[in-house]
Amino acid sequence: MSALATDTAGTAPREEARPGLLERLGDRLNPLVVKEVRQGVRSRVFWVSFGLMLLACFILSLVAYVSTRDGGSSIRGQGFFFGFFVCLGMVHFFIIPYSAYRSLAREREDETWVLLILTGLGPRRILRGKVASFLVQAGLYASAVGPFLLFSYYLNGIDLPTILVVLGLGASWLLFLTVVAVCAATLADGRMGRALVHLVLLGTLGLSLMYGLMAAFFLSEQGYRSIARDDEFLAGTCGFLWAMLTYGWLLFETAAARLSLSTENYTWGPRLALTLQLMLSGVLLLALWLTEDPSTGAAEAVSVLGCLHLALTGIFVATDVDGQARALRAGTRPWSLLRPGAVRGFRLVVLLLLFWTGWCAGLFFLSEERFSASSPHLLSVLAVPAYAILFLSLPLVVGRLPRSDRLASPAVVRVLFFALVGLAGALPPLLAVLFDQSMDDPLFNLLNPFIGVENFSDYDYSLDEPEMDPGLLAFVWGVAALVAFVADRALVARERRAHAS
Repeated sequence: MSALATDTAGTAPREEARPGLLERLGDRLNPLVVKEVRQGVRSRVFWVSFGLMLLACFILSLVAYVSTRDGGSSIRGQGFFFGFFVCLGMVHFFIIPYSAYRSLAREREDETWVLLILTGLGPRRILRGKVASFLVQAGLYASAVGPFLLFSYYLNGIDLPTILVVLGLGASWLLFLTVVAVCAATLADGRMGRALVHLVLLGTLGLSLMYGLMAAFFLSEQGYRSIARDDEFLAGTCGFLWAMLTYGWLLFETAAARLSLSTENYTWGPRLALTLQLMLSGVLLLALWLTEDPSTGAAEAVSVLGCLHLALTGIFVATDVDGQARALRAGTRPWSLLRPGAVRGFRLVVLLLLFWTGWCAGLFFLSEERFSASSPHLLSVLAVPAYAILFLSLPLVVGRLPRSDRLASPAVVRVLFFALVGLAGALPPLLAVLFDQSMDDPLFNLLNPFIGVENFSDYDYSLDEPEMDPGLLAFVWGVAALVAFVADRALVARERRAHAS
């Protein structure tokens, strides 16, 4: 008995030291998920949406039952499947993202966000909890509609793989819209800005709902077998999924950075996401070029899309507020491009543009028929990043000229970017018409980011040579390099003044 008691006493502590599986999962689970799910399922919006969705699906199922009894064998499964999916899409593509936006926006409006930060979870974990909680609610909606969607399969007219493809793509679209809505809740701080973001988000979610339902109708109408034979459609779908994945990650990191403290390395996440997005996209494009061998026009299109993406995201990266993270300045080096600061953000975007230029030039030389009449595509591939660097640097220089902190604020510089691009695209054709020249005259539109790129891609078949001379391309690159150098020096000077004050 004593030995048994000793053995029992010896093994008891070991049993208490090893928690069960449910306890370990409970420790790992984000506590914000439990809070948001409990709060969400108790809300009036959830029960009204849930009840109306079930009522609509029940009425559709009754119509389907009556139609099968009257018509005998039925092949109307595709139509009823789309009807059930409309009921689910209204919730998944509009109500869930909008509820996620309102949840985070209410935290900031009521100033309860500080209380969440004090819990020690951190911005990224809090945002993950917000997104995960609404995905759990979306799963509750989907579990209720799931039997009705399966019922449409037994009505014939639609196969099970098509249903799974539509639901899978719909789930990815739901995740992306939820991340976009959460990011939108962090964009504005003032009342007017929040009202504008609110209106823009409502319009965006309305369009997203329409596009999601249109895509679901097309996929259910075509069927899985016809879609699997279309290589272009499969490539486009894979590209769309990749864009949703990478842009969702970028937006999530941007939202976490905006909610982080100024003493933290808040730019590390979004800048790393932008860099990896570009590099991984380049690797995927290289694999596509090695397997499919696209034309040189595809290399030109890739260059335009990549530089446009870097210009639009770069103007936000290069307008970071200087002097915010003084505690991080001691460990900052010239190659610390992921740390806070406008000058480091500007240099990172310029390096990414140069990397994308070299990568697209390599794709051009891997393309077919690169020495034939498509040779101006190479000039276009090399010209697009020059325009991107020029108009990314120009608002930084113009905003720093008055030496006013108000005119050099991030919001003003971003407005200057779009204003200067619009003026450079509209004024040169007008001046060409006033001087009795063609609207697309090469010299008048040499610095036009729209017509200039088009002129570099044109080919004069009568002379059997490109319309634009490579010397003009060198001039555009020279102007872009000069303006970029001036912008870099202006940003360095401003950062030194900000840290010295």
